[in-house]
Formats: sequence, structure tokens, C-alpha cells
Amino acid sequence: MLKQFLNLKLSQKLSPQQIQLMKLIQLPTQAFEQRLKEELVENPALEVGKEDEELYEKDEFDNNDEYDDFEGTESIDTEINIDEYLSNDETPDYKLQTNNYSDDDDEREIPFAESVSFHQDLINQLNTFILTEEERSIAEFLIGSLDDDGYLRRSITDIVDDMAFTQAIYTEEKTVEKILHIIHELEPSGVGARDLQECLLLQLKHKTPTEYVELAIDILENQFDAFTKKHYEKLLQRYEISQERLKKAIEEIEKLNPKPGGSFDSSNRVVEQIVPDFAIRIVDGELELSLNGRNAPTLHISKDYQEMLQTYKDSRDKSSSQKDAVLFIKQKLDSAKWFIDAIRQRQETLFVTMNAIMHFQQEYFLDGDETKLKPMILKDIADMVGLDISTVSRVANSKYVDTPYGTKLIKEFFSEAMKNDQGEDVSTLEIKKILKTVVEEEDKSKPLPDDQLAEILKEKGYPIARRTIAKYRELLDIPVARMRKKI
Repeated sequence: MLKQFLNLKLSQKLSPQQIQLMKLIQLPTQAFEQRLKEELVENPALEVGKEDEELYEKDEFDNNDEYDDFEGTESIDTEINIDEYLSNDETPDYKLQTNNYSDDDDEREIPFAESVSFHQDLINQLNTFILTEEERSIAEFLIGSLDDDGYLRRSITDIVDDMAFTQAIYTEEKTVEKILHIIHELEPSGVGARDLQECLLLQLKHKTPTEYVELAIDILENQFDAFTKKHYEKLLQRYEISQERLKKAIEEIEKLNPKPGGSFDSSNRVVEQIVPDFAIRIVDGELELSLNGRNAPTLHISKDYQEMLQTYKDSRDKSSSQKDAVLFIKQKLDSAKWFIDAIRQRQETLFVTMNAIMHFQQEYFLDGDETKLKPMILKDIADMVGLDISTVSRVANSKYVDTPYGTKLIKEFFSEAMKNDQGEDVSTLEIKKILKTVVEEEDKSKPLPDDQLAEILKEKGYPIARRTIAKYRELLDIPVARMRKKI
């Protein structure tokens, strides 16, 4: 049975302007510049740069909609108040404001050298071999099947079937194996391997044969499992050699590249340019924060659109087409004002949030010692600046600050708190730094297990459980004690 009833409730909804502001806040400098370019293309009423004439209203850049104070205004049926967009004030407020951002922050384009891809380089190397048309087609298919690390992760049987179905190339597994051996001769050595063991062996066999290289090949071929698990005592007994000889052979293996394709790709990949959103400098012993000038563009509303409104206001006969045009102009002007206001709020939000972070971590920024980083969570900063936690998160996410100690990701300054032996709150970043230092200074012939690491940190005043040590060790990408062992 259907019924009609009234239901009153309070709900919170975000306005389009609030949504726009939140999206702008979370953008780093480069993404913000791209968003600005898109807005300039979409909205012809928005222009960048300084205007030459003072034809704009006093509160054009003000954060309000107080247009009701104008008298003698003229409205049309669509309730558009023309005088809201026109003003005869001699000097607008925004022209009296100072832009404290340096011209040195202007965008500079960095040229990048054109490079050949990893797979294309391998195909080019095939020209040094005498191959039939069918063999070259198989070779190119095999190269195309390699992953970015240079490995062939598919079985020969699957490749033979795939070539038959997709390329109409009918061949045998022996032929594909023969072509694969040719690919093994290409550079960088190790490409085309089907697993790590084969990859390392291919690289060793490309080296000049020496006593230690031959021993390393024997170890990989016959004692690969013992080598990967670092059972060095077993290897010493198996080959009846001195510890020095085994060490030399292992050094030959350690020089090899487990990802031959990855090394080529990293040297030819276009590196993403990181543009710091903030800069912190120490001036006369005091911290000085600045926002990247590329986040503070000079925007204004097109005077052409203002003149079109003035023409409409002065005209006696107002047709319906003119009213439609004014509706369009009003929409674009409102959108431009909202965008300019959102940018100004973005600048203010970014600056006050980073300023709070800088003062909260003042000891670190003055000294550069990571052990002086204080425990800091999003709520700490949100309470300081009077903003929502989600807003602070948007500021900290994917943004960088240029400090005297390098360019840092802002969210790395946030960490949980733990109690030391004196009951004081210390940052987990500080504990991780000390743990990393202890591991670096340990005797690699007898690496410390997690329980001993926990005891050492306890002696240093950080009572931490062994399982917590294991968690921090994994976060720092430090292997277990057995895998850190060296001869």
C-alpha cells in the first residue's frame, strides 16, 4: 500500500564551488597548471595576465556576492542584474594588493632527448644476424613477448600455439628454441631468460672466463638453491674451497643484473619532473616559507565580456536573442569568479597548512636530523589551522617541499607516536631511522635477528616488541637476518 507523508531532516550537501575547491587543493603544482589551462580554454571570460584598463568592479576578486548595495540597477526578465558585473570605481582593491611570489618561479620547459624503446633496440640488433623471413618473424614475436624486465615468462608451447593463431606462423618448438638462443646473444646480456637462474647464467657466460667466473657458473647450475638461501657452509663443504675463493665467486654473481630489461628502460625512460609546491629556507636562524609562484597565477575577467554587458545595458531595444546572450555571459562570468575565488582559497589553504607543519616540525627543519621529527598526525595540523582533516590530507598528499636538506614528500612528515622508556612520545620515523642505522652497522657475517634488534633498541630507550621490529623492517625493505648474511 502506497502512502504519502512529510519527512523533515537535516543534511549537509556540498556546493559546486566547494567541490571545485577540494579538487583544486589536492592537485600538485604541475597538475594545477594543467587544470588552469583547461579552464582557460573552456571559459572565454577568464583571462590570464595583467589587464591594461581599470574597467572592473571593486569586488571582482572579493569572496562575497554582495551586489545588493547598487542603486538604479536595471534588470531583465531573467533576473540578471547588469550592475553586478559593472563598476566605475577608479582603483579596484585587487590592484592595490601585492604579489609576493617570485618571478623566478616561472614555468620552464625542460627538453628531453628522444630515446629508443627496449623492445625496439632488441629488434634493431637482429639486423646483425642472418635470418630468413620466417626466422625474423619468430624472433620479433619472441621479443614482443618479453616483459619490461627482459624475461620470457611464457612457455615455448604457448608461444608456438599463439603464433599459429594470431600470426599464421606455423613452426615447431625446436625452431623457436633455436631463435631464442639467438635472442640470448643480444644486449643487454640476460634478455630472453625464462627465470632468474637462466638470466644470471647467461650474463656469466658472456663474461671473460676466469677461475671465479667458472666457479660462479658451477654454483648457479648445480647449487642454486643453496646459494639463494645463503647456505655458505654447505657450499664450502661441497666444493672444498677456501672462504676467500667462495667470496670472490659470489662477488661475480652479485655484480650481475637480475633485471636486464629494467636497467635499459630506466636509462631511457623520460623521468617525471618533480616541482616542489613549497620552499623552506633558513634566514638568520629563522624558518621562512614560500609557496611556489606557479600556484599563484594572475587572472582577471575578460573586458570584452564586460563591454558586451555594458552595450546591452545601454541599448534601448533588447531582443530575446540579446537576453539569451546575456544569460550565457552571466554564466561564464560567474564561473570565472568562482574559479578565481577558488584559486585564492587554495593558495591560502596550502600556505597556512604547510606553515603549521613547518612550525610543528621546527626542530627538524632547522637541523635536518630525522630523529628530531615529532609524532604528527593529520588531526594535529587540522586543529592548529581550523580546517577539516580531509582538507589537510589533500594538502599533504602528492605535494613536495624544497628544504635545505632536499626535496621531501610532505606526507612523510606525518607519523604515529610511541612511548620511550621515559614515557615520552617519540615518532615512529625516529625509531625506524635508528633501526636502519643499527642494521647498517651490524656485523654482516653474523646479522642480528629481530629479537636481538629489539633488545638493542630497548637499550637505547625504545621498548619495542619483536613483532613490531619485524613490521618496521619490512616497511624499510630490510630482509631477514639470514638474507643479510655475507662472507
